Amino acid sequence: MQEMEALLRRYLLGIWRKRWLVLAMAWLLCLAGWMAASRVPDQYEASSRIYVDADAVLTPLLRGVALDNTPTNQLEMLQRTLLSRPNMEKLISKTDLEMQVRGPAGLERLTASLASAITVIPQTRNLFTITYRNTNPKLAYDVVQTVLAIFTESKAGTNRADMENARQFLEQQIGLYERKLRAAESKRAEFNSKYLDLLPDGNGGASRLDAARNTVANLTETLKQVQLRLSLAQQQIASTQPTLPGDVDPGTGTVVSQGSATPQSCRELESLRARYTDQHPTVIATKEQCEQDRHSPSNTGTTVAAPRARSIANPIYEKLKLQTFDFEATIAALQQQIADKTKERDRLEAIARGAPGLVAEYTDMARDYDVVRKNYEELLERREAMRIASAADTEAEKVKLEVVDPPQLPRVPVAPNRHLLLTAVLGLGVAGALGMTMMLLQFDTSFYTVEELRHLELPVAGSISLISAAVPLSRRLFAVASFSVVALLLAAVYGGLLWRLTHTGIL
Repeated sequence: MQEMEALLRRYLLGIWRKRWLVLAMAWLLCLAGWMAASRVPDQYEASSRIYVDADAVLTPLLRGVALDNTPTNQLEMLQRTLLSRPNMEKLISKTDLEMQVRGPAGLERLTASLASAITVIPQTRNLFTITYRNTNPKLAYDVVQTVLAIFTESKAGTNRADMENARQFLEQQIGLYERKLRAAESKRAEFNSKYLDLLPDGNGGASRLDAARNTVANLTETLKQVQLRLSLAQQQIASTQPTLPGDVDPGTGTVVSQGSATPQSCRELESLRARYTDQHPTVIATKEQCEQDRHSPSNTGTTVAAPRARSIANPIYEKLKLQTFDFEATIAALQQQIADKTKERDRLEAIARGAPGLVAEYTDMARDYDVVRKNYEELLERREAMRIASAADTEAEKVKLEVVDPPQLPRVPVAPNRHLLLTAVLGLGVAGALGMTMMLLQFDTSFYTVEELRHLELPVAGSISLISAAVPLSRRLFAVASFSVVALLLAAVYGGLLWRLTHTGIL
C-alpha cells in the first residue's frame, strides 16, 4: 500500500513539474482531433414506413380453398429477396450511384455495400421501416424511393412469377401422373381379364375359386344331412305296416277287385302333382311307376271273393314313402351339383397352381394403382386451388401495401454526433497528454522523495525542502496564473466550438 502511495506521489509530482509539457501536448492533440472531426462528412438518413395488410374478407374466405399465401409469408419472402443482387443492380442503374461504378470490381463492392447499408427493420407484424444513410441527402432520398418502388413491383411480380412456375410444374406433374394412371389402369384391366376367376371381387369379397370351394363344402355338408334323413326315413318305413285293418262289407261281405281300379301309385301321383311340378324327380319316378301298375296283369277285370274284413293303406307309411322319394330326388340333385362344382373348383385350382404369386402380385398392383390415383387427384386439387389463388391475386387485391411515411429529403444530418465527438476529442487529448507524460516519467532518473533514496539502501542524512523565499511570491503566482489561463483557454475553445455547433450547425 505504501509503495502504491509513493508511486502515485511520484507521478503526481512529475506531472506537476512537467505541467507545461502536459498542457502543450493536450493543446496539440485536441486541436488535431477537432480539425479531424471537422472533416468528418455529415450522414443524411432517408426512411419510409410501409404497412402490409391482408383483405379482411377475402383471405378468410379463401382459407382452405386456395393456396395459403398469408401476408406474413409474403413479407418474409420480400425481406429476403429485396436486398438480393439483382435488385441492388437495378437500384444502382436507377439512381446516381451508377456514376460511382468503376468496372466490374467497383460494381461488386458497391452492391455489397448497398446491401449492408440499406436496412429493413420490422416494427410490428405488418409494419416495417426501410432506411438508408449517405453523405448526399438527395442520393439517400432517391435510394429509399427506388427501393420502395422495387418493393412494390416485387410484390406483384413475384406472385405472378411464382404462380406461373407453380402452374407449369403442376401441369407437368399432372401429365406425368395421368400417363402413369392410364398405364396402371390398362395393366390392371388386362390382369383382371386374365385372372378374373382367381381375383377378389370389386367390393373386396371372396374370389370365384374361394366361392367354388365354399359351395362344394356346403353342398357336401347338405348331402350328408339329406342322406342321414333318408336313412332315418327308411328305418321308419321298415318298422311301419303298409296297411291297416278295415271295416266289414255290410252287404255280401266280399271285396270286389275290378281291373279298372286305380293303382296306389297313380293316387300318389295325383297327390304329388298337387305339391310339385311335372319336372320334379319324384313326380317323374311316380309317373313311371303308375304306368307300370296300370299295365300289370294283376290289374285285370276278374272278380274275387274277399274276406268280410278288408285292409286299408296306412297313411303314415304313404307319407314316409313320399319323404323317401323326396330325399332320393334331393340326393340325386345334390350329387349332380357337387359334381359340377367340384369340376369347376378343380379347374380354378389348376389355374391357381400355375400362378402361385397371383394374390401378392394383385395386391402390389392394387397398391401402386391407389398411390398413383391418390397423387393424381391431389395434384388436380392443388391446380384448382392455385387457379383460385391466382384469380384472387390478379382480379382482387388480396394483399395491400400502404406507404405510411413516404421518404422525405433529409435536411439535418443524423451522424456523426459532433457534440459527443468534440467532447471525446477533448477527453482523449487530455488523457493522451497525461499518458505520454507518464510514459516519459519512466525514463526520468531523478528522485522526487527521500523514500526513493532509501530504496537504494544508502544512508540518507536528511533532505532540504524548497526555500520559498528563494522564489518570489509574485513569480510563483504568475506561473500558476499563466498555467490556469492556458488551461482555461483550452476549455474556452471547446466551449466555443460547442456553441457554434449548437447555434449554426457548422463546425
